[in-house]
Amino acid sequence: MRENVKNAINTIKLVRTFVFVVLTCLFTTAAIIAQDKPATPAAPAAPPANVLSTAAKRQFEQFRNWLIASAEKMPEESYAYKPIDSVRSYGQVVGHVADAQYMFCSAIRGEKGPDLKIEASKTAKADLVTSLKDAFAYCDKAYDGMTDTSGTELIKFFGNDMPKLGVLGINNMHNAEHYGNLVTYLRMKGIVPPSSDRPPPPTPAPAKKQD
Repeated sequence: MRENVKNAINTIKLVRTFVFVVLTCLFTTAAIIAQDKPATPAAPAAPPANVLSTAAKRQFEQFRNWLIASAEKMPEESYAYKPIDSVRSYGQVVGHVADAQYMFCSAIRGEKGPDLKIEASKTAKADLVTSLKDAFAYCDKAYDGMTDTSGTELIKFFGNDMPKLGVLGINNMHNAEHYGNLVTYLRMKGIVPPSSDRPPPPTPAPAKKQD
């Protein structure tokens, strides 16, 4: 009898040990699998708002600044300069760019733009520079009020249906085209255009002499 009880106790101990080992292996395996499992990737961040209209505005601002600086750089006596008779003079290009701002941006703003005929009516440098700045200020409001959503709105432009952002894009290209004209005229007069006129790097300080 005692032998049977002793055997039963030993069997129970063996079973307990076996169960403990099995459970330990299961928990260890589960922990390893959990560590090896790749983390769930985070959801991609939402893109910033109004990326298209912001890009159009930055392009406009860059060429606006270069065009105004070009108008200011050329001396008064060279405003009548033209490389050949069949092209606009420097002053006429400046006036044409000013007129174009009203044409493009009045369409965006949904209003009749002022028909100032700046190219045809002004020749003095001071008048043209002022007119150019005023025209860009008029256009600033069209770009400032634009969003990616409102930019998809179709408007009539030269008889065609065109999204507002498309019209602003054409204005940017037109400004870039005529900035290229002014760059050529400036170079022919030996003047560095604004986009290339960067300040020289600072002169390094002289090395101190050893005592």
